[in-house]
Amino acid sequence: MTLKNDRFLRALLRQPTDRTPMWIMRQAGRYLPEYREVRAQAGDFMSLCQNPDLACEVTMQPLRRYDLDAAILFSDILTIPDAMGLGLYFAEGEGPRFQRPVRDLTAIRQLAVPDMDQELRYVTDAVSLIRRELNGRVPLIGFSGSPWTLATYMVEGSSTKTFALVKRLMMAQPDAMHALLDVLARSVAEYLNAQVAAGAQALMIFDTWGGILSPLHYQQFSLDYMTRIVASLTRERDGQKIPVILFTKGAGPRLADMADSGCDALGVDWTTDLATARQLTGDRVALQGNLDPATLLTNPEVIRREVARTLDSYGDGPGHVFNLGHGITPDVDPEMVSVLVDAVHGYKRQ
Repeated sequence: MTLKNDRFLRALLRQPTDRTPMWIMRQAGRYLPEYREVRAQAGDFMSLCQNPDLACEVTMQPLRRYDLDAAILFSDILTIPDAMGLGLYFAEGEGPRFQRPVRDLTAIRQLAVPDMDQELRYVTDAVSLIRRELNGRVPLIGFSGSPWTLATYMVEGSSTKTFALVKRLMMAQPDAMHALLDVLARSVAEYLNAQVAAGAQALMIFDTWGGILSPLHYQQFSLDYMTRIVASLTRERDGQKIPVILFTKGAGPRLADMADSGCDALGVDWTTDLATARQLTGDRVALQGNLDPATLLTNPEVIRREVARTLDSYGDGPGHVFNLGHGITPDVDPEMVSVLVDAVHGYKRQ
């Protein structure tokens, strides 16, 4: 199937494009009224994720509204620990929770890499269905959480502000933490390769909580495992390269080390200027980002100004994918997203 719009893939490979490609993290989500209708139809969030037809529908929704250059699989980063039998559920207004968190070596040793054809078949079925529905319109991004980020939820048992339990395990029982991260790294690699086999054309690893670690701990407990995963991934299929994006929220100066991981691109949040990120990475990788999502809560004038500032910050040359510095928030007016897309498309460097 011929890809009609390959700007996103070309930019990730640092090849020239006629304009800066863009997509939006969490582009299929609660800010869209049509998404909320499908979520209500599904009954709960995980039922929506586990229904390939509904997951395909919400993946396609933002593409019907906006001229975006990529689609991203609608799923959740916690599908792997859920498939490991930890009892994932979502408490109203409180986010994800696990009935059976893992907090010692005995519990960790009982974990196994999930069977991709059984426990996670609903994800690969959704990928195949979305690819057919896209019909070559734009590339499809598959994704996973990073081992460290998955581990934080599995140890804490829920969202946390202090990360006390997972950091205690990491510092007091590093062998246990490495055992947990090892099984997660093997799981993530198999999971992402299964998505490629099903039709994903690019991959992204979300390391949401890597930024809470000290530089040494980040290298040992987050980046080393992502580097291992990148080396295990399918990087070409049907004669086409499969680019890989790493995103650590709050990475800052760690971007230089991340660029040595073997990935093709790095996501950059809004706390690091893109010009600084280019200097740190030496144009060895493409960059994705990095408008502050709160910008979409303002007005068209501010959005246009901040879009221009972001694009000016990256400067000339290939290798930039415009995105937010993190996911779009539920309180955003969909009309402001239209303003954002038009501003990126209409940008002309002064």
